[in-house]
Amino acid sequence: MAVVKPFKGIRPPKHLVEKVASRPYDVLNSHEARAEALGNDKSLYRIIKPEIDFPAEIDEHDECVYQKAAENFQLFQDKGWLVQDDKDNYYIYAQTMNGKTQYGLVVGAYVPDYINGNIKKHELTRRDKEEDRMKHVRVNDANIEPVFFAYPDNADLDKIVNKYIDAEPVYSFIAPDDEFGHTFWIIDQEDDIELVTKEFAKMPSLYIADGHHRSAAAALVGAEKAKQNPNHKGDEEYNYFMAVCFPASQLTIIDYNRVVKDLNGLTNDEFLKALDKNFIVEEKGTEIYKPTSLHNFALYLDGKWYSLTAKAGTYNDNDPIGVLDVTISSNLILDDILGIKDLRSDKRIDFVGGIRGLSELSKRVDSGEMKVALALYPVSMKQLMDIADSGNIMPPKTTWFEPKLRSGLVIHKLS
Repeated sequence: MAVVKPFKGIRPPKHLVEKVASRPYDVLNSHEARAEALGNDKSLYRIIKPEIDFPAEIDEHDECVYQKAAENFQLFQDKGWLVQDDKDNYYIYAQTMNGKTQYGLVVGAYVPDYINGNIKKHELTRRDKEEDRMKHVRVNDANIEPVFFAYPDNADLDKIVNKYIDAEPVYSFIAPDDEFGHTFWIIDQEDDIELVTKEFAKMPSLYIADGHHRSAAAALVGAEKAKQNPNHKGDEEYNYFMAVCFPASQLTIIDYNRVVKDLNGLTNDEFLKALDKNFIVEEKGTEIYKPTSLHNFALYLDGKWYSLTAKAGTYNDNDPIGVLDVTISSNLILDDILGIKDLRSDKRIDFVGGIRGLSELSKRVDSGEMKVALALYPVSMKQLMDIADSGNIMPPKTTWFEPKLRSGLVIHKLS
């Protein structure tokens, strides 16, 4: 069963929400955050990227930076820019992109569910990134930013959501940087709160869609606090961390593409000939070519687009990992031909989220920065959930979710 609970959210007053709300900490660098927060002392970047309050040369992992996050978090509360609700609630957070809206339930997810695998992950995490977020959670004693979960569709939860979204929202705005809509309601009626808790309890699992490092960090800090408390009972607020949970059918995974600096010593013709072994290679000309189905790839090289279709026998449909296009391309192109063995550490490769469009791939190759680009057909939510259920882990840089959760609409304190 999936254990969730309501919580007393810390939120900006309605008239300040657009000043406070920000993009997530990990989708922009310090320079970009400084620019976005310029002239706005209420920006959440001052808590999630507090290095912007220091000279540009500061190490963002310096202890004084984490302490600044805590100081700013307290300042925001002292000034009334963030105010805690007086009772436990669930919340609804809707995002609208390109005319499509997805409705998430904001809950306190259960730390033991993460530890014991009831909250399922599909990516590996890096310890350095975990430790960074753990420090941030510890120093603030709060989950400042939510994680992004999926859950199996549930008609009773849909009814509750539909009941509240007919009412006036607490927040509703279009973010200027991405032009996506962000809307927010409070589930505050006790019978509805009880029903949300019961419906989640019927689910065998929740699935991390985005935010693996934040999930790990939040759960590990919660477990630390439990171990350090001699009077630990299990119902303390630190046993929970903030997640926005969406019905799986509402979510779309977009492509996550690759660009490579060189051809591993091969000429263009030698590289294309090497591809012939495992792919049907078709030249498509100068117009952008987009992969049309699973096992079809788009390649950009020397001003031309190519279609690559994996030949029968090069993948195993019965292997949940081996059948993925990211596995096929990693094994048969990046490793076998280009000599890239480790996607996480090799400096010859970079990754481009599909939200930037395939023109970003040709741009980076045409500029001379990269030599070749590879576009992949996106994985499905069913594939993600099947892999998580099987206990397997997807290869690195497989999934890209849009829109990203806005930070600062609600915060969860651990005590």
